[in-house]
Amino acid sequence: MPTLGPMASVSFARGVPAPECLPEEELADCARTVLEKDGKTILSYGSGAGYTPLRQLIAERFKVDPGRVLLTNGALQGFVLLAQHFGRGRTVYVEKPTYDRPLKVLGENGIAVVMVGMDEQGMIPAELERALQDNEPPAFLYTIPTFQNPSGRTIPEERRCQIVEIARAHGVTILEDDPYGLIRFEGETPPAMFDISPATTIYTSSFSKTVAPGLRVGWYILPAELAAAMIERANATYITPVLLGQAIVHEFISRGSFEPNLKRVIELLRLRRDAMLAALERHFSGATWSHPEGGYFIWLELPADTSAREVLERAEGVTAVLGTDFGGDTNTIRLAYSYVSPDEIEQGIQRLAGAV
Repeated sequence: MPTLGPMASVSFARGVPAPECLPEEELADCARTVLEKDGKTILSYGSGAGYTPLRQLIAERFKVDPGRVLLTNGALQGFVLLAQHFGRGRTVYVEKPTYDRPLKVLGENGIAVVMVGMDEQGMIPAELERALQDNEPPAFLYTIPTFQNPSGRTIPEERRCQIVEIARAHGVTILEDDPYGLIRFEGETPPAMFDISPATTIYTSSFSKTVAPGLRVGWYILPAELAAAMIERANATYITPVLLGQAIVHEFISRGSFEPNLKRVIELLRLRRDAMLAALERHFSGATWSHPEGGYFIWLELPADTSAREVLERAEGVTAVLGTDFGGDTNTIRLAYSYVSPDEIEQGIQRLAGAV
């Protein structure tokens, strides 16, 4: 088994694609093409709604009017705009645990958070019912139902339908965040909540995981009235989006490069997921972990009386993120397998297990 030098550190901390996942040569050619073809448009100011051809392409895929599609500088930028739109004094429901960046955005905007419990199949419908009974109605329910960050869990179809029905009965809008859904290694793809109930669901995704994060192209499908308000807020916030990045993505898709690149990325990440699951089996006892069918993350639960913080402090040459950063318990850790090599994964998991 190859080993790392004593000073080399393995990072399971960030959900970043490995360098070999990035199609830089193809994207460079796309950049040249769009600059030559439409440079005067994409190098100037534009509507906060984003690059029109890409909005139209997304609208065709989801069978909605292009006016409902908002392109943002990464999906998180759109979440910031939504938080600002709904304003202080409101409440948002989220999964427990959930992605830490939206938690920070909500806190910075004075929005209260109610966490809804999960199990191995994601958000628990009965927990959502209880939250609605015990708290004020939310501005929206935020969920990452497929290969969730941080847990890697996926809500099955039957439970998605239950959650949608509960939300509909209480007049609650669902914000479905789906950046990982296409990164599937095995298993059947459940329908998006947006497909189950498009009238009550805001859908957002990103090209960060399927093309390249540095292009900063996220997108939202919004109700028409909310879309207009969000576009106006986008114009007021950053004047113009990064049209060059959006035009590159449009060209990348239009020339037929998206699907073969996605297949290549899936295979690269599958190897890393498999390596981490195998390493956890070899080196950990008394712990449990999620078994994602896709995405970037595995959720590690140490024995109940174990402090994840102390484990990470003792572990030499390996980093990860505490589960408490996501609203998880003190014995949990998020492990990202997306960036490191299979050999590094083996070494990092061995080091982490040795610190328990």
